[in-house]
Amino acid sequence: MAAYPFAPEPWLDLSTGINPAPWNGPRASLEMLARLPDPARIAELEATAARAFGVADPARIVATAGAEAGLRWLPRALAAETVDIVSPTYSSHEAAWAANDAHVSCIDAASLQAATAAALLLVNPNNPDGRTVSRNEMAALVRSRASRGLWTIVDESFVETAPEFSVADLASDGLVVLRSFGKFYGLPGVRLGFVVAPPEIADRIRALQGEWPVGAEAITMGVGAYGDVSWRTRTEGELRQHAAALDGLLEQRGLHVVGGASLFRLVSTPAAAAIFERLCRAGILTRPFAERPDWLRFGLPRREDFARLDLALRDAVG
Repeated sequence: MAAYPFAPEPWLDLSTGINPAPWNGPRASLEMLARLPDPARIAELEATAARAFGVADPARIVATAGAEAGLRWLPRALAAETVDIVSPTYSSHEAAWAANDAHVSCIDAASLQAATAAALLLVNPNNPDGRTVSRNEMAALVRSRASRGLWTIVDESFVETAPEFSVADLASDGLVVLRSFGKFYGLPGVRLGFVVAPPEIADRIRALQGEWPVGAEAITMGVGAYGDVSWRTRTEGELRQHAAALDGLLEQRGLHVVGGASLFRLVSTPAAAAIFERLCRAGILTRPFAERPDWLRFGLPRREDFARLDLALRDAVG
């Protein structure tokens, strides 16, 4: 906004993969906010999330202040000295492991089965390209690595849009899963995420982050949202339809969709930088990639913002 002071307002932020129609349920009362969170309520939150994820043992679920916090704790909790990260993906993963002096190797998806580092990390579905690994393939990979004493870390921050890929329920001493609340439920400001891990790793993370890892608002909204099965089921289908509509709009404007999940779409075009610039001048923020100047990622706009995006793309693409 500072760089484009003459852009029309309000800005339309499509730079992230956040549900534009958030869950809207009970929030924490003033009484709850006036005291420290009750540990029993945190345990209730973790048990509710366990049921939503299909995890039989709630002791494996650790609530964190967002999936970002969870991924930052993992290098210390696992104490692995080497990690292979399937790339391209979130830069936060590489930064977290490098900050803990681990030897980081960025590998491509074709090298998945050949990875030999103490920890293997992949995002499934992946951001930004939507690459997926099937549940059966992932389960076999986890078993193979666990038999050799190796860790597999699966970041499932976008898996609510494609739950058939989740392996959170496959309890294993060699498997750690990260889950995000804010993306699918459209409430990133709540700062809530989870680590699903063997009990001893879960206990280490609990010790690292202290007595009150999440606040009353996250507890109340997390319990309510994860318990709302009908909303989750309905929203999964609606987001798929919404993403298909965005695909149609982008393709109509000559932008080739090369991947994504239901909360974001990735296009490839030689004109990506110019289109990003022109959309900014129209008050619309998308996500460019310095390492891939032909890529541009679009988050889902609200239904009522489709016309504005379409008009801006008409001018931006030419």
